[in-house]
Amino acid sequence: MQARAFITGLAGTIVTPEERAFLTEARPWGLILFKRNIEDTGQVIALVRSFREILGHAQAPVLIDQEGGRVQRMGPPHWPSYPAGAAYGRLYARDAAKGLAAARLGARLIADDLIKVGITVDCLPVADVPVANADAVIGDRAYGDTPEQVSALAAAAAAGLADGGILPVLKHIPGHGRATADSHAALPVVNAPRAALETSDFAAFRPLAGLPMAMTAHVVFTAIDPVSPATTSAKMIQQVIRGGIGFQGLLMSDDLSMGALSGSLRERTRAALAAGCDVALHCNGKLDEMREVAAESPPLAGEAARRAEAALAARHAPDEIDIPAARAKFAALMAEVAVTS
Repeated sequence: MQARAFITGLAGTIVTPEERAFLTEARPWGLILFKRNIEDTGQVIALVRSFREILGHAQAPVLIDQEGGRVQRMGPPHWPSYPAGAAYGRLYARDAAKGLAAARLGARLIADDLIKVGITVDCLPVADVPVANADAVIGDRAYGDTPEQVSALAAAAAAGLADGGILPVLKHIPGHGRATADSHAALPVVNAPRAALETSDFAAFRPLAGLPMAMTAHVVFTAIDPVSPATTSAKMIQQVIRGGIGFQGLLMSDDLSMGALSGSLRERTRAALAAGCDVALHCNGKLDEMREVAAESPPLAGEAARRAEAALAARHAPDEIDIPAARAKFAALMAEVAVTS
């Protein structure tokens, strides 16, 4: 059966009978995992395997937010901890070549952790450019405060994931760094003029437009669309994301259950897909909400299906690497800067 245009979460560490029935009928394109879904290596492997067996699709994408710092769903004692993006930025400011090498190597090591448990997609890199007095939701997740540095380090991280057989997801397009609210809780409204956005926020994403997947920002940019956040704005998606930035890969919404959005989950799903998102993302694992999202998600078809197929086809087997040696090299690089997680 054909996959439908949404990515779902699950409630816990196993697929419950109710979730099994839902997955069998609803046929989501992918699954996203959070800390509530993760105990240890064997359990994650079993959960991922169960999901794919239910769908009958051995390559069904399984996603996670594994950035480092504040945002890493897998961590000690079963997996290493990684620095936040700002740590690579500090190293880059001292020595650009070392900063790029560290960002790529850190992502390559994350990829090794993920591929071993069957996860194939990481919601990384973060290409948001923070500004003074913005909300701290991005903060040290950012690689720097200039579009040139951010895009360079984001490209290195994306390459490191790809080296390890993991597909990167560029976020949060076209930019969350200027937002004065945390979109998990409220709708951020950015009143900056378009010229400033084009030379800063949007500029960081343009060199990354060839990445296979991206996630939208639940942010209103009043200079372009004074009403709707980018996730549900056809003007933002067509004129800015697809047009000015030039991103042509698979576009997924950020989590539709976040407080930035209004209306029912059905309404949010309809609005995101109608605006031009290829796939709706729903993360919290609440089955009643999952059913609402599924009800409004059509089978993947047309350009959305083509972009989904192209994204999955971009993934390749991991390159050969000596992991212990790579971890030692990474530790030596990061020892050159004060790392905060």
